[in-house]
Amino acid sequence: MNPIPSKALIIDDEADILTLLGISLSRMGIQTHPVSDLAQARAALAAQSFDFCLTDMRLPDGNGLDLVREIAQNHPGLPVAVITAHGDMQSAIEALKSGAFDFVNKPLDLVRLRDMVETALRLNPASATKNGTHADDQGADRLIGLAPAMRQLRAQIAKVSRSQAPIFIHGESGTGKEVIARLIHDLSPRSAKPFLPVNCGAIPSELMESEFFGHRKGSFTGASSDKQGLFQAAKGGTLFLDEVAELPLAMQVKLLRAIQERAVRPVGAAHEEAVDVRIISATHKDLTALVNAGDFRQDLYYRLNVIQLDAPPLREHPEDIPLLATAILQRLSQRDGIPLRQLDPEALTALQTYGFPGNVRELENILERTLALGDTGPIHASELSFPAQRSGIIATAHPSHLNAAPINQNHAPDDEHTLIQTLEIHRWNRTRAAETLGLTLRQLRYRLEKMGLK
Repeated sequence: MNPIPSKALIIDDEADILTLLGISLSRMGIQTHPVSDLAQARAALAAQSFDFCLTDMRLPDGNGLDLVREIAQNHPGLPVAVITAHGDMQSAIEALKSGAFDFVNKPLDLVRLRDMVETALRLNPASATKNGTHADDQGADRLIGLAPAMRQLRAQIAKVSRSQAPIFIHGESGTGKEVIARLIHDLSPRSAKPFLPVNCGAIPSELMESEFFGHRKGSFTGASSDKQGLFQAAKGGTLFLDEVAELPLAMQVKLLRAIQERAVRPVGAAHEEAVDVRIISATHKDLTALVNAGDFRQDLYYRLNVIQLDAPPLREHPEDIPLLATAILQRLSQRDGIPLRQLDPEALTALQTYGFPGNVRELENILERTLALGDTGPIHASELSFPAQRSGIIATAHPSHLNAAPINQNHAPDDEHTLIQTLEIHRWNRTRAAETLGLTLRQLRYRLEKMGLK
């Protein structure tokens, strides 16, 4: 028995474009319903169901954006893409923010069009949610928490995972930005393709272009063979740019072009190569402030920040600490093959009244250290080793006053305990530790070398 073919609604007032689209989609086994204006499109949507919709932006009786918004509101399971004029990124970004699945430029690139349609048709209509209903259940096993902020975040993830719009995740260190990015990918139609995370601050500036875009043999000293870049390796999937604020300005220009043109040029290559990746970026820094200071390109900021998600710091939802701690202890006990230990009430209270400048990552570090140094039976408050007890990082006395904790002025950043504990909080990420300590990366390296710590 042959499967029921997919159906696509296509809207354009140019007859030759409608014909081209009809032929291209029919070769993919897709039935098309062509119309030339918004009135006909609305009538078709009211009369039958579709699996995909593609609309031009400029139509005789209105703007295609109006249809995008109506479909997002009334047909949330229907992916709709827009056709934009070449180089009109502002309209493309506005369409994505209005709920469009993706966009394609004129003149139409048929390979790019087919890739986009195939991705859209992989969406599962059953996973569509309207007004966030039941979206909270998706990813609850990985993004743990019952607080309103966490429920809202999971609902947002379930919604944006169906789009191809670039996403920017803002949050402090240790709040789980990569967990959020990976969950978006796993809920998206790109889930069967690669998810590639890259820390932009960990790549030497002189190797950055080669790492991102690849290179050709002989293009520079040491290039003994062709190398595939991250954009090519993530083909069809998601590229997660963590700490994107660390990109130097020269690389920001090249990244902007790659995102806008959806093509990259390997170092030493004569021509660009088309790439199909979704970009998710993140940083703990204030990108708006960096833009105002001239340290981050405004055009790249607007291209990355089409949809923004905020990862809440742990101090804003301390009621989730018991759930998080239990999940962490279960995972650690399974990993290490040791009996599961539970937190006693006083230990839970101690955790819930600590400021957690390192957020969930710091909670995990504290519990892992406790298990490594402890015995068996319930975990008591006296076993919990908070950095505040040794390094001077301030813990607050009450959950309502939980704020990001600065370094106590009584402890200089030259103090070995302070350096070690701050590095532990940030999992030995020296860039983040230096910022917390108020040092430059060079100053932190000097102090570590002077103490014999490398």
